[in-house]
Amino acid sequence: MKIYKTEKEMMNDVVNGSLVLDCDVKFEFDIAVKINITAWDIDAGDIDVENINAENIDAWNITARNINAWDILYYAFCCVYKSIKCFSIKAKRKTHQVPVCLGGELEIMKRSKDE
Repeated sequence: MKIYKTEKEMMNDVVNGSLVLDCDVKFEFDIAVKINITAWDIDAGDIDVENINAENIDAWNITARNINAWDILYYAFCCVYKSIKCFSIKAKRKTHQVPVCLGGELEIMKRSKDE
């Protein structure tokens, strides 16, 4: 597992505006940078990025340009500028805002037998 304690440590691994890792990662600081995330699973407090490509996302709040994921579980608010494409999306709490796609749409895909 790779552990980032500061933004500077993380930025050392950013190449061409993207943080691409092939391992588990833990962020021990607040992230407020504009980068792209490609990951298997994301478990975070707040996410604010350009594009997210992931299998599973478990977050408090999500703000992004595009989200392409298998399953999304959010706390209260999920907003994207363009579109969300996923197999499932649901809120963790009873009082929540439905997902918002400002310039696109929410697409719930059907799972194939392999997924």
